[in-house]
Amino acid sequence: MAASPEPPGIDTERVGRWLASHVDGLTGPVSFALVSGGRSNLTYRVTDAAGAEYALRRPPLGGVLETAHDMGREWRFVSALAGTGVPVAPPLAYCEDTSVTGAPFYVTGFVDGLVLADPASALRLEPPARGRAARNLVEVLVALHDVDPYKAGLGDLVRRTGYAERQLRRWRHQARQSGAAELPLLDEVHDLLAARVPAQAGGIVHGDYRPGNLAFGPDGTVRAVFDWELATSGDPLADLGYLVASWQEPDDGDDPSPPGPTTVPGFGTREQVVARYARLSGRDVSDVPYWVAFARWRLACISAGVRARYLAGHMADDGYREEAEARAAVGVRLAEAARDALGGVISDG
Repeated sequence: MAASPEPPGIDTERVGRWLASHVDGLTGPVSFALVSGGRSNLTYRVTDAAGAEYALRRPPLGGVLETAHDMGREWRFVSALAGTGVPVAPPLAYCEDTSVTGAPFYVTGFVDGLVLADPASALRLEPPARGRAARNLVEVLVALHDVDPYKAGLGDLVRRTGYAERQLRRWRHQARQSGAAELPLLDEVHDLLAARVPAQAGGIVHGDYRPGNLAFGPDGTVRAVFDWELATSGDPLADLGYLVASWQEPDDGDDPSPPGPTTVPGFGTREQVVARYARLSGRDVSDVPYWVAFARWRLACISAGVRARYLAGHMADDGYREEAEARAAVGVRLAEAARDALGGVISDG
């Protein structure tokens, strides 16, 4: 039924039939194009015979981590947040039958927008739109954290305590499973974080909130928030800390990470991001430094684990080794920065 070459991860004939019978208004045949892929969940643009576009999302083809890449979880959050003040792609259908294409998947409307993944993409926005993007992404984050998970139908996921402890266990466990060479450093930072866990606030946590997971209009307005695979209930400041940890400024000469979109002039500073969030949310943001350190450590765990799995042959030999090595080296510097920050905090306590 499909009218395109078969992309990786999609049985075009079976998925095409399933879509025609489960998505209202879709007209077969359909074509598929891989939009984003690699080591995270895979996203495809689906175009039907009438030219209507949809997005289909499924887990990666290999290297699936325990508790990660849960399509049912993503679907629940996208469905729950549709119609709230949080812009998401319109949810259309969910398939848990793995016989269709080898894994569960879900389908939404396709949101066309600019994803700010690097400086080149950010330069496509005019300077006034960059400022609007910086402001609106904070407004959307506040809106997310204002959503009552019980009213949104996510009450069964709420756990009022232990968020930081669960996150610390999860990411250290995954790093240890991978056999990463950086385990002594990662364990040291883990222990520093575990010793300084702040009192938990409550709310929905996206888990990977950054410009690269948002679609923006040409005026800088956020059109949709993507990639809900790490979403849970927990401390909202974890999202703010992660956003701040990944928010680069043009004069960050000692930042070990590759330049990101916010290095382009017009996006403002980390301090402005935190101040705007505090003003709009009314939340106490004094624990943000802790969550910045946690975010750096988590990124170090992920990058070290990816390199270890790649070197162990658990991923296809696709030329990723050089990038994996570079990301792991960045991860070490991020973990060291987290250790230094936490060491200062602990010694002062």
